[in-house]
Amino acid sequence: MTGNPMTYEVCIVGAGITGLNALVVSTSYLESTAKVALVDSRPRVGGMWVDTYDHVRLHQPHGIFTAGNIKWTLSKDPSHLATKPEVLDHLQRCLEIAKQRVDVAEHFGWQYESHQELDDLVEVTLQAPDGRRTVLRAKRLIKAFGHRVTPGIPFPVSSRRVRSTTPELLMSQGADLAADDSPIWIIGSGKTAMDAAQLLITTYPGREINMLAGPGTMFARRDSFFPTGAKRWWSGTPINTMTRQVARRFDGTNEDEVRDWFRATYGISPTSEARDFFSAYLSEAECEFITSGLSSIENQYFADAHDHDHDRGVDLVLRTGDVRPVPEGTWLVNCSGALLRTPHPYEPFISAGGRCLSLQMRSSTTGAFSSFAGYYITHLMFHDRLRDLGLYELDLEDLHAKAKSLVVYASMSLSMHNLSLVAEALPTKAMLDCGLDYDLWYPLPRRLVGTMGFLTTHKRDRAHHAMALDTLGMRFDVRCGPLETSRTA
Repeated sequence: MTGNPMTYEVCIVGAGITGLNALVVSTSYLESTAKVALVDSRPRVGGMWVDTYDHVRLHQPHGIFTAGNIKWTLSKDPSHLATKPEVLDHLQRCLEIAKQRVDVAEHFGWQYESHQELDDLVEVTLQAPDGRRTVLRAKRLIKAFGHRVTPGIPFPVSSRRVRSTTPELLMSQGADLAADDSPIWIIGSGKTAMDAAQLLITTYPGREINMLAGPGTMFARRDSFFPTGAKRWWSGTPINTMTRQVARRFDGTNEDEVRDWFRATYGISPTSEARDFFSAYLSEAECEFITSGLSSIENQYFADAHDHDHDRGVDLVLRTGDVRPVPEGTWLVNCSGALLRTPHPYEPFISAGGRCLSLQMRSSTTGAFSSFAGYYITHLMFHDRLRDLGLYELDLEDLHAKAKSLVVYASMSLSMHNLSLVAEALPTKAMLDCGLDYDLWYPLPRRLVGTMGFLTTHKRDRAHHAMALDTLGMRFDVRCGPLETSRTA
């Protein structure tokens, strides 16, 4: 250990959208002279946006992707889907505004190792980029790990005649991709695959580009939730309304029924009868562009690539055992799932001593929507309401491993259940200052209608959500329930 540990009011580990929301919320409870430590293993603020592929875009209007209620300064149409540099610039701006409110000590490039909760503070052990260890002392620790998204790796394949790559490498491999017209196979059908397809179809028009889509990913039709111009006054369905609709339908057992309803009402996909839904958005124009630009789309899983012994050809081997012959030099782009790649130990979202808040997927309180946890759950921490409020926690990592297709429906039920409790516990100003609220896309009169609908029904709905979550927990033997009563690890 090096030096004498400094004591901070708060230490936040994680500088992505979840951690930045925790930071901005913390500034509203601290004096201007308060010291806050912000720690992240990456070299700068931004979380997964630092590591992800360069051609990524937000899949929602940029204004409702923020920390606290900090406004964007981007001079673009409100419906603009922000690019990676634009998102990183805004997240940096959020940090700079937080630094105007409190004294933020940045520890970028530092690895969190462990922490120890004492009677009146928390000792956090970190490893610096040069390998030395140090201890930070803080009155509160917020571990804003969120989804723990990490970049993918190229598929390890048996063939030596195909080229395996990832979305993160596509831009840097432009010269190699353009050197010939070898076919490209996109493996996956989620948002990453859609971004890769748009890039490749645009850059190489007329080229053979195929997709192995697995069960197929269903998207929420962006046109239905984010109408533009004057249509925002009378058209479209607010996201919060849709979330309540889904959560009211889901009873913990009927995911197929809910999926079919959603697909018929709001769904869109380049693949037929798509089965998986992960709460991502796609417009009708984007879907048409991708569908018309792809040479083929198959609802099949990729397994391996084998070289022929008798010629220079290659077989793509599918999980079913079927093969697809491809020429030497074919490209494989690994766009398979980026979330929850590796297992992590369980820890409660709030420690027994109440000084350590953990925002991650093993004890999720807002489902897959971790940025909302950074905002609302941090507010509750400062109000000392996390242990007595009756919030449900759900082990989404375990559920993802056992029943991936249920994650989004469980997330909506969980978030609506807990938001009902949050709305009763927090001051009105805290609720109104959440810049992540999707309904901010709509004019105030429409937002008020949605708010009144929630306020008049949320207590009754909460009982249904609790029943659905209890059923889900028992059905799949996953930790799910109030913190004190959910089953032990």
